[in-house]
Amino acid sequence: MDTNKYVIVVNREAGSGGKEIAEKLGALLNVNVYSKAAIKKLVEHFDLNEEEIEQIRSRKQNWWDEVCQFYKQFAAASDPLAIDREVTPKQLYHTEAKLLKELAAKENCVIVGRAGFHIFKDDPNAIKVFIMADRKDRVERMSQKLNISDKEADKIIDEVDKQRENFTKTFSGTSRYDARNYDLVYNVSCIDPDVVVRTLADIVKGEKHIS
Repeated sequence: MDTNKYVIVVNREAGSGGKEIAEKLGALLNVNVYSKAAIKKLVEHFDLNEEEIEQIRSRKQNWWDEVCQFYKQFAAASDPLAIDREVTPKQLYHTEAKLLKELAAKENCVIVGRAGFHIFKDDPNAIKVFIMADRKDRVERMSQKLNISDKEADKIIDEVDKQRENFTKTFSGTSRYDARNYDLVYNVSCIDPDVVVRTLADIVKGEKHIS
């Protein structure tokens, strides 16, 4: 692994706090964190398709400056931006995958979800991580985050987990729960999330190694 070039892919169980871990890691490393909402909005704002993504390398450098500026505006917004154009899940996935590969080629970054472990499965500079937690901790976290009952939180967790698993199986042909898809799996019910963040930061800085 080239410690000067990396992409960290974080998949997670609903309610595990995996997105927050990704965001803290991005802040610690001073790199962008790309999630579903940001990537979908990038694809739709620039009206990209698979063919256009293939041509990205031949575009002017300022095209990427515009992408980065748009992303920063999106990330800074307090409310989600409206989606203007409908695309099929298959179209969106394949376009997202190409865009993510191009983004990772241009900059070090953290990617949340999007079956990233599959998209970057052959990338020697990718660190693929799965964040999980005990069910009771996930329910508690979800109920507090959304200010809902434990029963409602439990139902949402089931629905989100099912959606993510279906998405992953559809486009990767494997289960996101298969530990063989990842370099590292953390149960944050057993290890402090901040320790996970610091450990991952040390790995990409070359201070720790994956054996």
